[in-house]
Amino acid sequence: MRNRGDLIDKKKPGIVFYISVTVLAGFVLWGAAAPSHMSQTSSAMLDWMIANFSWFYMFATTIYVGFCFYLAFSSHRKIKLGKQDSEPAYSFFSWIGMLFAAGMGVGLVFWGVAEPISHYASPPPGIEAETDQAAKAALKYSVFHWTIQPWAIYAIIGMAIAYFKFRKGRAGLISHAFHPLIGDRVNGPAGKVINIIATLATAIGIATTFGLSAMQVSGGLSEVFGTPNNSASQMVVIAVVGILFMAAVMKGLDKGIRMLSNANLGLAAVLLAAVIVLGPTIFILDNLASTLGNYLRDYLSLSLEVNPYANSGWQGQWTIFYWAWLIAWSPFVGTFIARVSRGRTIQEFILGALLFPALLGAVWFVAFGGTAIHLQMFQGANLAEPAQKNAEVALFIMLDQLPLGTVLSVLGLLLITIFFATSAASATYVLGMLSSKGTLNPRKSTQTVWGLLIAGTAAILLLSGGLEALQAVAVVTALPFAVLILMICISLGIELRRESKRHSD
Repeated sequence: MRNRGDLIDKKKPGIVFYISVTVLAGFVLWGAAAPSHMSQTSSAMLDWMIANFSWFYMFATTIYVGFCFYLAFSSHRKIKLGKQDSEPAYSFFSWIGMLFAAGMGVGLVFWGVAEPISHYASPPPGIEAETDQAAKAALKYSVFHWTIQPWAIYAIIGMAIAYFKFRKGRAGLISHAFHPLIGDRVNGPAGKVINIIATLATAIGIATTFGLSAMQVSGGLSEVFGTPNNSASQMVVIAVVGILFMAAVMKGLDKGIRMLSNANLGLAAVLLAAVIVLGPTIFILDNLASTLGNYLRDYLSLSLEVNPYANSGWQGQWTIFYWAWLIAWSPFVGTFIARVSRGRTIQEFILGALLFPALLGAVWFVAFGGTAIHLQMFQGANLAEPAQKNAEVALFIMLDQLPLGTVLSVLGLLLITIFFATSAASATYVLGMLSSKGTLNPRKSTQTVWGLLIAGTAAILLLSGGLEALQAVAVVTALPFAVLILMICISLGIELRRESKRHSD
């Protein structure tokens, strides 16, 4: 039996925490001391990464999707993420709602208008800008970026953590998903390296989301209340929201965070319904059907096309950035969905995690992006130019064109702010857990350090290069974790075959 001292020791951060914090703190200090040098270096690394590894990101994410569907219809599909007699703790619809909130969140609100209207004005190579073809491509690529591929990334991490923790009784750490490959070395230096990579990738992914949120809150305040939208206001937003979410962490407001998460879903549903009803309803519904059809028809070419004979700048700015950002964000989302998925079968988990949130994401982008394109094409509104200059204001410019525009803009601003605070508080907890030997109760001091570093990293990235710096660092840091996810697929496949063989014998 473990004594009190053992429990306290488990909460104490280990070498993963100290090395990860040192690396991230060094990054923050570098940006503070030489922001232009950091910006130039990250941009150069981004260009090199896109030139040499775009193919890898495209292949890897497609393999993730294929592996997920293989498991969903394989002989392993009835295996539960937990003991075979365990039952899910949440209803199906509550579970789907939590997955959607964790996996999409700020990204939907930030890019829901900005991405489709940007694609309409600056489409992929070979498509003429501001044409019917550009409008169709804009919605198709937006749906591609926010549906099956992202959820396959999340599903693999979530399923691996849930399977090895709830069914095999191992620690809830990324490294323990590698046990079939490296055995007990998951507890040694090899396991610690894996957890350091996962922790750093997560921290950068969270900082990127933190920075995007600060940009959009600042932009929303500027559009609704006329305040300045500049680096200074973004720093103020980071400071204020940082204080709010750190206060939540210090007080352990788990119930408050759950209530805010439910409020997020409610606000998002109201805003989505309002845009569909007050916007071009028939245009949205027509485009939903045609866009889903185009997406399914062109899925393989979208997934594997690297454009070796064309300028890859568009793909690097959009597709490769998204895959890298989502890969970096996946340990946080995967850890969260693992915790709420105990008792579900592999098939139920895969199909639920891939199909339902993906469909909701498609509806969101077609509704918001379709409305923006309709306003641009048929009502003379100028959304494309400001969206390309400042992506964070696109949502508010679009909402202002609709009836009750000011009310909707305030609602949108409230939605972003709540997403911002709750995501940051939850992510700080997950970082504390990842860097404290997998304990479900990391020390508040550990979470505080991570909160300060996340805020500092986001601030430094914004000051040194804004959105471009966020994109560059996300793409570069996600590469090693993308390799680890492929290894997790192999490891999980080995363990599932072993289990099936034991049951058949």
